[in-house]
Amino acid sequence: MSRTALRICPLCEATCGLTLTIDGRRVTGARGDRDDVFSRGFICPKGAAFGAVDSDPDRLRTPLVRVDGELREATWAEAFDAVAAGIRPVVERHGPHAVGLVLGNPNVHTVAGALYPPVLVAGLGTRSLFTASTVDQMPKHVSSGLLFGDANAIPVPDLDRTDHLLLIGANPLESNGSLCTAPDFPGRLKALKARGGTLTVIDPRRTRTARLADRHLAVRPGTDALLLAAMAHTLFDEGLVDPGERAPHIQGLDDLAAALHDFTPEAVAPACDVDAATLRTLARELAAAPTAAVYGRIGSCTVPHGTLASWLVDVLNILTGNLDRPGGALFPQAATDKAPRPAGPGRGFALGRWHSRVSRHPEAKGELPLSALAEEIDTATDDGEPVRALVAVAANPVLSAPDGDRLDKALGSLDFMVSVDPYLNETSRHADVVLPPPPPAQSPHHDFAFNTLAVRNQVRYTRPAVPLEPGRMAETEILARLVLAATGMHGADPDAVDAMVIDQTLGKAVREPHSPVHGRDPKELAALLTGDNGPERRLDMMLRLGPYGDGFGADPDGLTLDRLLAHPHGIDLGPLRPRLPQPLKTRSGKVELLPEPIAADLPRLRAALGERPAGLVLVGRRHLRSNNSWMHNVPALTGGSNRCTLHLHPEDAERLGVRDGQPVRIKGAGGEVTAPAEVTDGVRPGVVSLPHGWGHDRPGTRIRHAAADPGANVNQLLDGSLLDPLSGNAVLNGVPVEVAPLSATVTETFGALT
Repeated sequence: MSRTALRICPLCEATCGLTLTIDGRRVTGARGDRDDVFSRGFICPKGAAFGAVDSDPDRLRTPLVRVDGELREATWAEAFDAVAAGIRPVVERHGPHAVGLVLGNPNVHTVAGALYPPVLVAGLGTRSLFTASTVDQMPKHVSSGLLFGDANAIPVPDLDRTDHLLLIGANPLESNGSLCTAPDFPGRLKALKARGGTLTVIDPRRTRTARLADRHLAVRPGTDALLLAAMAHTLFDEGLVDPGERAPHIQGLDDLAAALHDFTPEAVAPACDVDAATLRTLARELAAAPTAAVYGRIGSCTVPHGTLASWLVDVLNILTGNLDRPGGALFPQAATDKAPRPAGPGRGFALGRWHSRVSRHPEAKGELPLSALAEEIDTATDDGEPVRALVAVAANPVLSAPDGDRLDKALGSLDFMVSVDPYLNETSRHADVVLPPPPPAQSPHHDFAFNTLAVRNQVRYTRPAVPLEPGRMAETEILARLVLAATGMHGADPDAVDAMVIDQTLGKAVREPHSPVHGRDPKELAALLTGDNGPERRLDMMLRLGPYGDGFGADPDGLTLDRLLAHPHGIDLGPLRPRLPQPLKTRSGKVELLPEPIAADLPRLRAALGERPAGLVLVGRRHLRSNNSWMHNVPALTGGSNRCTLHLHPEDAERLGVRDGQPVRIKGAGGEVTAPAEVTDGVRPGVVSLPHGWGHDRPGTRIRHAAADPGANVNQLLDGSLLDPLSGNAVLNGVPVEVAPLSATVTETFGALT
């Protein structure tokens, strides 16, 4: 007999509520939860395919341990014994930095991924931390850190109230939104237009989002920061700067005006391939709108000036008075945030507190560039030990990082590697131990990260929809045991990890003068926590200490886990509201418009005014039925338009002698790949586009559907040398490539294989 259960979708950043249909232990259907306080019944193809993702037969069900060179099924006890025996000797002989930690994008989509990796990093004491952030959004963290003093203080556009939205390098109709958590992003954009608002999209491709826009500008890839700088220059030049009520909280206006002096629309236009009059019009319309918001995403982050572009997005919101006001860009307030402290100067944000060993890349937000992982493993220097052991949690950097071939070889040279992954994929196939988490239906869900980026304040939590199968281990317990095995406490009760975090957090909270529990007994507070397990007790603690919490009884109407469980569709906490100056943690206590690292990088942007790519340049693209390399093993989410093809403009196809559907060779600094050509005017001339996350053709994996149609790894075209210097983010867009049709003989062979 079937039943239904609620579940928050973990398959993208939209975090939609689902109603699952379950027969026994199997999810047989998924529809949108109409009563969800945030998503109101919206669902996308990924959410509709939840059951297929959950029941993928290639998901690992037991741990794997390498014995005599082969991965074999093992018990959980054997697996964690092997982890302890593999990692601890490396730490003891070579020091903590010889153990690297790689965190993939799926970590931010799970309760376990949010709660335990920080404990693992602290317990190991390693500085060799690499995450998906440096092939994605690290420029936004760095620019926010420099502007606001907090790398996680990221303003999001107030989609439901704005009159004018300018998107640059963003395609939310395909991505469902990113660093802007918004179920039914398409519906919100259509509502913007229906109420008379304006949508402008700046993108070298005519994406689905661009087709919805009132104006689409096909900018030259990689020139996002120049275009935004010209808009800011125009605001100063034409007397349109008006920070409004936020002016007392801002410093550096005059210095900023001087710094942008050279970025006139006339100087910028040839580099951007957007005429000066249009650049001025963009700035004037932004300033004239009753409310407006500028929003930039991965296309403007993964470019040579990604941090400057991210900085200028907020600069434009500030100069037009749209930062921190309804209809503009505001700071969300998540239920698990720390309770707001009184406004005032903070510690600020620092870059380069340490550097990578080989290329001396500065850390950003405690991380080193993922592009540097291979050289940190395979290159010896006199400055410290190379990475000899690696812990990969929900990460597949062989496909997601530049030059996967080099990283593939480097992983094979490690002394020891452990992967927490449901699949034997291109990266986990190198592991000595693979620890598979259960399917999402068997896990709880709360969006710790994405609620800090949500376009409406709300809180939701769903317990597992399906009990753990026999032989499975909860992901939270897997990561807790991994912490113990890696930090010299192998064999201890995994509940000790949660108890330690609770003791430390409450001990600190009672000492903080502005905490709601200042001066109380931490043991007494710990005894008040509810929940069925350690992770739920930690969630209860964070809710109680948070901005809407009960303060452990101080506010009887405040938020607790029990209250949240009584509202299975979530609790609406209201629209975003102005919060300045409270979120600011800069040393001045103000928004610092021209931080020194930004000013020091502007000459590099000035030099780009004279740059003109002579040949083709590459950009990536996303698809609504995909999320990086996660979902290519699910038949329901591949095929149709979700294919690995090279988009190129008809003019370029004719010049190169390429026919639609013909296999072509694409060559870059890191190597070459082959893909079918798809001739389309959806890209501007001079630009080609290949999607991210493909390349499932390596031996030793167990992803049968993906391997049957592997596609090409776009990141193999990159050699890893191109980085945004402030953030360490990989440059993935606007990179030069060569394209040529395959010879007739090779074409025949390619056709036979596909």
